[in-house]
Amino acid sequence: MPPATRIVALAGMFIQGYAIWSGVTRSLVWPVIWPEGFVLFPIVILLYFVGYSIQNAALASEFIRKTQLESEQAAAAQIQRTLQPERIAAPAGYAIETCYQPFRIVGGDYFDAIDLPDGRILLTIADVSGKGMPAALLAANIQALVRSLATEAVDLAELAARINRHLCRHTPGNRFATAVFAVLDPASGVIVYTNAGHNAPILSSAGSAVTLEPTGMALGWFETASYDARTMIMPVGSLLLLFTDGLPDSIGGDDPEARIREALANRRTDALTAVRALVDPKFNEDDVTVLLVKRVGGT
Repeated sequence: MPPATRIVALAGMFIQGYAIWSGVTRSLVWPVIWPEGFVLFPIVILLYFVGYSIQNAALASEFIRKTQLESEQAAAAQIQRTLQPERIAAPAGYAIETCYQPFRIVGGDYFDAIDLPDGRILLTIADVSGKGMPAALLAANIQALVRSLATEAVDLAELAARINRHLCRHTPGNRFATAVFAVLDPASGVIVYTNAGHNAPILSSAGSAVTLEPTGMALGWFETASYDARTMIMPVGSLLLLFTDGLPDSIGGDDPEARIREALANRRTDALTAVRALVDPKFNEDDVTVLLVKRVGGT
């Protein structure tokens, strides 16, 4: 409630309380009995309803404000859902599944899969600091940057560096984001990736798991930060799990990422269901986003 509305509401409550007090003491200026006689009671009733009307007007104004805010948030959530891909068309020999669960009406997580002209796929996942509308706006900004800069000859290290410079120059100093950019070649299974301070994606294959560790710091910290690109192979039958920190933070136990790796190893046919089952609502205090890529056969 805005301070001015709160003051008006309190003033209305005070007038109502004063009217009740006057009725009990039978005086408007106790201990002096004034006014005397029957005239006091119409004044008390009038004061009470004046206070009631003032308080009611303040509360009605606050109700309208909150209703408008909720309507705007619902519209923002609808727009954000259109920005996040509902279903990703996977290339032959692959399957792609996603899970997006914002902690509030809108969230600060972003994921995407962009088809490049040469047949490769740019997989992206990002996590903006904070929650709610400010984080959602910055996530939408990152999405626009990624889609505008993604080309056939995309250089992931340069892509991360350019987004980092943009965030450093055009966002508040307390806002930053972590992200993973990975280009998958479906024919060979080669993955070229850059990890900007994000939770390391997990590549699970044949009972073992490796992680795609950070190759640079978070985006938006230092304008001169540099990033590296690394290469890995995704064998047939392997799973690549990209996720935001809301996933391990929502899993109980001392080593939540070990539980994620175990779920990937033991439930390969329904790995996403197994991973989502690990989320404990009592620990869930952040957006949860998961992007799962399966290589199910040759192309």
